[in-house]
Amino acid sequence: MSSPFAGIPGAVVEDGVLLHIGNPLVEQRALAGAKAIAPLADRHVLAVTGEDRLSWLDSLTSQALKDLAPGVSAELLVLDPKGHVEHEASVVDDGETTWLIVDAIDAAGLLDWLRKMRFRLRVDPRDAGEEYAVVGGAPEAFAPVRVAAPAGVDLVWHDPWPNVTVGGWAYSPVDPHPGAERDWAEAIVTRDEEKRLAQAAAAGEIALAGAVAADALRVAAWRPRRSREVDERTLPHEVDWIRTAVHLDKGCYRGQETVAKVHNLGHPPRRLVALHLDGSDSVLPESGAAVRVGGDIVGTVTSAALHYEDGPIALAIVRRTTPVDAELTIDTEAGPVAAAQQVIVPPEAGATASVPRIPRLSRRARA
Repeated sequence: MSSPFAGIPGAVVEDGVLLHIGNPLVEQRALAGAKAIAPLADRHVLAVTGEDRLSWLDSLTSQALKDLAPGVSAELLVLDPKGHVEHEASVVDDGETTWLIVDAIDAAGLLDWLRKMRFRLRVDPRDAGEEYAVVGGAPEAFAPVRVAAPAGVDLVWHDPWPNVTVGGWAYSPVDPHPGAERDWAEAIVTRDEEKRLAQAAAAGEIALAGAVAADALRVAAWRPRRSREVDERTLPHEVDWIRTAVHLDKGCYRGQETVAKVHNLGHPPRRLVALHLDGSDSVLPESGAAVRVGGDIVGTVTSAALHYEDGPIALAIVRRTTPVDAELTIDTEAGPVAAAQQVIVPPEAGATASVPRIPRLSRRARA
């Protein structure tokens, strides 16, 4: 897929995604400071019309959606019968259509599944990717953006992370949560508007940041993504997704029994951790790199980034029983790299345990 941003001086584009424009660290700072927007070609738009759309999505997914008001943001998961995450979507409704923003690699699979689940209900899910694109950033950075509003409601999804939404539950006891520093939203724009933004950026009228910068801010906020933190075994509890994407008190949906059982009676078998990597060589591991205690593999890296303040960081999924004070190493092409572990989901999480708050481990200077 071609990108309208490919002609901008310094732009590095891969598979249609704008990765950066020469300096991802500078772009991170601008993005975090609401001074830039990020074209997100790795995000894709689906649309669901029909009178039954909200009650239908409510019945199929982990989120309570039947009373979702126009312009209000939500997040949903589609689980398999054993409670494993299959799909994820950011949700905003405009009173006529429910808009889903999803990871591009998952869009076709989710759309196919939704079409199979229509039965005789008045719903029509469709691919809206040829008509619309997605840009991300702090909400105040959208001032120069002509956000799509086909029904009179701006199609802007405000990320609820890391707030605990109604019906949710926080598995991470870390205080302050690093995600509180990230004010993030994703706006749906027409393809014509996407081209106009590219022209404005080329003329120096607006500042852009690439996907590398956007992802670094996500990793620093411990924000899970379907395309990165999820494999065929992932339970929402393991990555603290109960916080924003699961309503524990809503009606039945596929996978609900496992969600309730783990939450009320058990512990998730794995847990998400944040890693601060030895930054002497700024070596970043690949997704899927082994996490070791001594010579034993205890988990895998899901995401890694070079952060403009924290240096090399990563997210990883490890066994629940991995000691929280264990000395970890990460496999890289340059050899093993030491990693300091910050607990996100504690080993004792689940069974509605009351977990004491623990301080955040960070190199970031605080006043």
